[in-house]
Amino acid sequence: MKILLSSFIQLIDLLLSIYIWIIIARAIISWITPYPYHPLVRFLYKVTEPVLAPIRKIIPPIGGIDISPVIVIFIIFIVQNLLHRLLINLMIF
Repeated sequence: MKILLSSFIQLIDLLLSIYIWIIIARAIISWITPYPYHPLVRFLYKVTEPVLAPIRKIIPPIGGIDISPVIVIFIIFIVQNLLHRLLINLMIF
């Protein structure tokens, strides 16, 4: 049971890390004003907008700079830290 739970936690951690890179890619692409109908751009916006939009409603862009990606990445880092602690505790007991 510990191995299954450990594998599941590691999978979640990997998916969160991939999502961080997707958010970073979206932020970089938003700076260069890409062609909005390009499949990669549409994918990045479709995958990240459901998470970024609620944060953007709470904290609107400051001086034209959208800080919602930074906030989401910070929250993901906190979740990953909690997952790592859970994994360590699982291995100890």
